[in-house]
Amino acid sequence: MGPGDGALLVAGGIGAGLTGSMAGLASLVSYPVLLAAGLPPVAANMTNTVALMASTAGSAVGARRELRGQGRRIAGLSGIAVAGGVAGALLLLGTPSEAFERIVPGLIVLGALVLLFRNTVRDWYLRPGRRPPLSLSVFLIAVYGGYFGAAAGVLLLAVLAVAVTEPFPVTNAVKSMVLGVANLVAAILYALTGPVHWAAAALLGLGCLIGSWIGPALVRRTPERPLRVAIAVAALGLATYLWNTAA
Repeated sequence: MGPGDGALLVAGGIGAGLTGSMAGLASLVSYPVLLAAGLPPVAANMTNTVALMASTAGSAVGARRELRGQGRRIAGLSGIAVAGGVAGALLLLGTPSEAFERIVPGLIVLGALVLLFRNTVRDWYLRPGRRPPLSLSVFLIAVYGGYFGAAAGVLLLAVLAVAVTEPFPVTNAVKSMVLGVANLVAAILYALTGPVHWAAAALLGLGCLIGSWIGPALVRRTPERPLRVAIAVAALGLATYLWNTAA
């Protein structure tokens, strides 16, 4: 890995930290950057999960205002996320990823549509007898996040935005913390057993720390609806990219 690759990874990490802390789309930037730096797909996937822990740390610092009073809620959701993250990591370690990667674009499109039509979906969700269990949704998203990770934040953000009526920056901050817990357990398993490229993880993580620290401040100053639309459009772009690479 040369100096050019190192600079690419740091710059990509800053972009990933920004998009991750603002929208849950860190892997839209970080995973392709790792591939561009020469890592094979499975190693890039595991290295990406390890490096993105820096994004969680940066988001926690940058979103202190939004996270006040959310400790009990985050703890409850994080317990579910831990179970899902472990299951997803073990699934990746024990099975080939090709089949699951074919499903990923559809999941991302679903998350984008939920964000675009959040109010309509929320109205449906709140009708008596129609409310899907939030815990099951969080668990399945955590499984996906531990297994592959690209746009898991989009899906979790969509579920939390539908389930709770609150300012968007608060939902976004809670999403970052819960997903970070799921990624942490997966990262530990990958660090112990997987082909993690530690130099790439360190450089990417440095950039993620910077970008994710800045991201929450930008969320506070961005109108909610344009931000949701931008997230959804970016998610559709990621879905197209992943579909083309998997084809």
